[in-house]
Amino acid sequence: MDITDVLSRNERRATIGLAAIYGLRMLGMFLILPVFALYAAHIPGGDNHFMVGLALGAYGLTQGLLQLPFGMLSDRIGRKKVIVFGLAIMCIGSFVAAGATTVQGIVIGRALQGAGAISAVVSALLADLTREEHRTKAMAIIGASIGATFAVSLVLGPVLDKWIGVPGIFALTGVLAIAAMAVVMLFVPNPILSKFHADAEANPARLKDVLKDTQLLRLNYGIFALHAAQMAMFVVVPVALANYAGLPKEHHWWVYLPVMLGSLVMTVPGMIIGEKHGKLKQVFVTAVALMLGAQVALSQTLHGLTGLTIALFAYFAAFNLLEATLPSLISKLAPTSAKGTAMGVYNTSQSMGIFVGGVAGGWLAQHHGFGSVFVLCAVLMAGWLVLALGMQPPPAVRTRMYRVENLNPSRAQELRASLAGIVGVVDAAVLADEGVAMLKVKQSGWDEAAAMQLIKGEA
Repeated sequence: MDITDVLSRNERRATIGLAAIYGLRMLGMFLILPVFALYAAHIPGGDNHFMVGLALGAYGLTQGLLQLPFGMLSDRIGRKKVIVFGLAIMCIGSFVAAGATTVQGIVIGRALQGAGAISAVVSALLADLTREEHRTKAMAIIGASIGATFAVSLVLGPVLDKWIGVPGIFALTGVLAIAAMAVVMLFVPNPILSKFHADAEANPARLKDVLKDTQLLRLNYGIFALHAAQMAMFVVVPVALANYAGLPKEHHWWVYLPVMLGSLVMTVPGMIIGEKHGKLKQVFVTAVALMLGAQVALSQTLHGLTGLTIALFAYFAAFNLLEATLPSLISKLAPTSAKGTAMGVYNTSQSMGIFVGGVAGGWLAQHHGFGSVFVLCAVLMAGWLVLALGMQPPPAVRTRMYRVENLNPSRAQELRASLAGIVGVVDAAVLADEGVAMLKVKQSGWDEAAAMQLIKGEA
């Protein structure tokens, strides 16, 4: 194996450290999902499902609003400073929520937690610390850590609730944020140079192009709907498991553990069929259809443990597959030189979905009953299915990036034209200010040797 195919020691440290930061941060955020609705019923204001939904979704609003400003600030004052600052805000919010005696106080704490909006900054720091040819691999490792954290939190949340209660979980979230700060300062390497990366950061100048792209808009709606439904569901599902299905809350992990493990197993063949066999649209549409079916099933099975468990299995099988395929679709369909901007809009759409889903789900549960929440979710999924059916099949491509030395605007233009003509290259962008060549290439059969000759100036 060529040494360039292997992450360097610093790249491994950066990837492991930043994945740990994501994991520590998101574990605390996810842990309350399966237990909060039941806890809130016993504190002032918690008998109002709207306030429960607002507390669950509040962090999505502040996170969505502050992602881009935090990213821009990190370009000016440094990544690590902004990450530590954001984690400090999250820590304060966690302890505010831990000490709150009303739902209103928890809403404030959750909003502060979301205000520590460092996801984009972490991605930018990873880009600073990894070579272009390894960045996609490093990003994938971080993405996998987030998925694993979500799965673990659903199982661990009910167990921790029994041991330390929801205030203890909020306090634990604050402690995890402090641990994440230590990882940033003591373990993650310092970047030699911080600069803008088109593949990892949002560029305000490219927002218009991304927002006009109808294929990307379909995916942005999808991630919005997916997380709106998720947050709306967690207003209802814990209560349904305890009060309707008769499962004590400390035993809810009995449902979540087999459901999550089984659904994760199902994700693997779906990804293989989609990515390796060029059937990504078919797999994607099938997953959206399964999600729609799961929402309908959930609306009909709230009062029975067996039916509710089966419906949740279908839901999480679809959820995990969609969470895995959506970023891949964004990467394949986004303009090569605006991938970071496309991902920024995508992440903001996700955060707004969390907020809207929590608020709408809580309001519907309060005024129209639990069944209406799943009607909302089904409507969101039906709209998504229509959009997914009309989506262009994504090209079977992957992204390759290369550092280019001694690059000026004139050579960048010439190099881009030459690279675009290579067999197997679907799209090429050469960014003179970053010294980077970004290519979308076919999964197999492309002439990498010819590309390397051009990039090294040997052709």
